[in-house]
Amino acid sequence: MGYTTLKLEFEGLSLSGVVGELATITLNRPEKRNAISIEMIEELLAALDEAESGAARVVIVTGAGKAFCSGMDLDALKAISSQSPEQNLEDSRRVARLFRRLYSFPKPLIAAVNGPAIAGGCGIATLCDLTLAVPEATFGYSEVRIGFIPAIVSVFLSRQIGEKRARDLLLTGRILEAEEAHQIGLVTEVVPAGTLFDRARELAATLIAASPTSLLLTKRLLDSFCEADLDRELELAVRENARSRSTADFREGVASFLEKRNPIWRGE
Repeated sequence: MGYTTLKLEFEGLSLSGVVGELATITLNRPEKRNAISIEMIEELLAALDEAESGAARVVIVTGAGKAFCSGMDLDALKAISSQSPEQNLEDSRRVARLFRRLYSFPKPLIAAVNGPAIAGGCGIATLCDLTLAVPEATFGYSEVRIGFIPAIVSVFLSRQIGEKRARDLLLTGRILEAEEAHQIGLVTEVVPAGTLFDRARELAATLIAASPTSLLLTKRLLDSFCEADLDRELELAVRENARSRSTADFREGVASFLEKRNPIWRGE
């Protein structure tokens, strides 16, 4: 299918005696720092379906331009304030569906993080099996700064880095440099910017050299350890995500962000 917010490319990989097919998904809205829109979510889900059904053995996810993904698109953010509870619930389920798909995708996923990965963009980057990042990349869940809650990603983050570290990132909304993200387990490896894609392909070759059946079964096993709890927690997170959008603090947070001013919180 044709895509407007991303590029999906397939190539034959021949490296160090390893031959196989590689798929690359490039978030392709560089003029908006690859911000997430409803269309991008739907296209990402479609691209993952296409990559799964094709011959590719490994999938790399990256961003066009200087950013990996800056989080939610401003137009989408503006629209939330006027949405109905039903629409907010639908939006929340859409994000949860994407994150769940990334987390349980049956083929190995490598994120090649070429720049900032913030809020939902940080979720996309870190829910891949392996996350490579350039030293200039930054990571963070900044939702609390605009009166939102990082509900959906919290379900996965505690499993990745432990509850104490997850509380730090989710409650402060602070931004991490790539090296700190590596130290706490969000990033697999920090690599020089000029070698990011070479290293991603090298890592893909290592995975392609393994048994595809073994990789599939290993990923399936890892997912099965927490499947029931994950789905239950995601449903709770979806509802809290949608509910938070009706608060006065959310409306003020979005307004202040769009108007580039400090928020005046009401605690409501």
